[in-house]
Amino acid sequence: MSKKAKLTKIFNKATIKQQLYTVYAVVVVVPVIAVGMFLLINNYRMMVDYHRDLVEADNFHVRNVMFELTTRMYNISKDIYFDSTLRKVLSTSYVSEKDYMEAVNDITLLDNYEQKNTEIKDIYIYIDNPDLTDYKQFVRVTDEIEQKEWYQRAITESGAFWYGMPDEENGYWNLCLIRKITLVDVPYSAVLMIKVNDSYLSMRIDNNEYINMLSVDEGEIFYSSDRSQYGKKQPFDIDYDEPYYRYIGKEVRDGKKCFAKVFSLHTYQTTSKIYICTINEEGYANIEYIQNICILIILLAIIIPGIMIHIFTSYFTNRVNVLRQEMHKASNQDYELISSFQGNDELSEAFDDLQIMVQNIKEQEAMVYEAQINEKELMIQQQDMEFKMLASQINPHFLYNTLETIRMKSFTAGDKEVATAIKLLGKSLRYVLENTGTAFISLEEELKHVETYIMIQRLRFGDRIQYEKKVEEGINLQDYQILPLLLQPVVENAILHGLEDADAGGKIEVSVYLKSIGDKQLLYIDVVDNGFGMDEEVLEKLRKDIEVKDMSRSKSIGLYNINQRIKLNYGDAYRIHIYSEVKVGTTVRLIFPTEKMK
Repeated sequence: MSKKAKLTKIFNKATIKQQLYTVYAVVVVVPVIAVGMFLLINNYRMMVDYHRDLVEADNFHVRNVMFELTTRMYNISKDIYFDSTLRKVLSTSYVSEKDYMEAVNDITLLDNYEQKNTEIKDIYIYIDNPDLTDYKQFVRVTDEIEQKEWYQRAITESGAFWYGMPDEENGYWNLCLIRKITLVDVPYSAVLMIKVNDSYLSMRIDNNEYINMLSVDEGEIFYSSDRSQYGKKQPFDIDYDEPYYRYIGKEVRDGKKCFAKVFSLHTYQTTSKIYICTINEEGYANIEYIQNICILIILLAIIIPGIMIHIFTSYFTNRVNVLRQEMHKASNQDYELISSFQGNDELSEAFDDLQIMVQNIKEQEAMVYEAQINEKELMIQQQDMEFKMLASQINPHFLYNTLETIRMKSFTAGDKEVATAIKLLGKSLRYVLENTGTAFISLEEELKHVETYIMIQRLRFGDRIQYEKKVEEGINLQDYQILPLLLQPVVENAILHGLEDADAGGKIEVSVYLKSIGDKQLLYIDVVDNGFGMDEEVLEKLRKDIEVKDMSRSKSIGLYNINQRIKLNYGDAYRIHIYSEVKVGTTVRLIFPTEKMK
């Protein structure tokens, strides 16, 4: 069997949903992932090269700045070194300090360089001539200065060199050009020091995106965009023995990946090397951000079609399953098919054909069972007639007369309580029987029936139940018609569920009052009990029960029926409203439109 045949066999065994998902995986998921991975890898490489080039370009800029600066500083030191007036001052022994100061004041070269070159912070000439004192740029060498490393190096070396040293004034460091000024025919030594202005370096070098750290030879960092790095060693390992050190790549600084470029700059006419380290801390973060966006786009390119495929697959397979279920029902002689089928395609046409077939079968079966149905109908009619004949024998007057006879016998026997109970029961029964099938009754008669019911209940509960009726002044109860037997079930519910567990002090209050809402006048009837009440969960369930019909439950059926009767007669806007609070009681409010009650 060929591979194509094997794949076809496997594919045919799968369900429709599995087949659609397989097609989605092969046609969408695999190509998108493959193309996405290719783009991610190439994009990563391009971004890495881009940020490496930027770091290298910034490092190159700093190298140019430093080479230009060091060259200019060296040329200035050369001019100072060969200045004859300066050499004369350094070599002369002065009788008085006044003569010395006058001679120094005649030297304008140093002042001119300091004033005209913003890159120069200070120029100092250290001299061990005992006749000279600290004045302007001239500093007499003390024992402390003699112990300095840079001074000892300057005395022993003939050429100029660069040196990084801390600035005691502001806590920063300065790059200094130091060289010995050789004096002829005198036993004195002089050392020239030119300090580079740190602010000048900051202005020329600082970049908001990159950190640049500069050091001389193996010394500490004399300049850094990150001020906290002054006086520290370079953050990365550097091979100082290599004459021309170059490095660019990925490094980890403070636990964060970054791009780093290190370059050793040979300064003009000196043996010193300035190591320039340029760091981009945001490069990898930017790359990761862009990569995450690309991954998100790839995921969306997979997920969004996946959701659409899932919706379509669920919709399509559900329709297929519905059609299959209906066909299965028909095959089991269950011909109650659904009335409609979604869609307007081949599946819908197949369902239409199924309906036609089922209709034909039902018509044929109807003809077969017609005789049996007619026979059953005759039997039912006969049974119905027998039942009506039996029921007609029970005359309501017979019940009233019988109850009246029992009441009189009880009264004659001196049992007034039983006589009263029978009288109330007969009165209630008469109201129920006479108003069964009646459309409306006056509100006054309905409330009298409620009072009769309360009196019957008080025979059972005694003084545990009190009843009060409140009617707003100006309301004539005879003027308002209400559905019969509407209030008594509500009062009954209040007694059974609200006051049944009350030992004493139970009270039922029925209030009738009018309210105007907009241009409509409404009649309110509140049935209030002071029973235990309900919490929010029980109250919400009760509200739901009186709205939704559920014949399986045994509670709230009476309230459900009353609610439905009100809505059917007065409209959906009118219904039962229930309010309750634990340990306070429950209020059942019935609202009616007065224009339909008068």
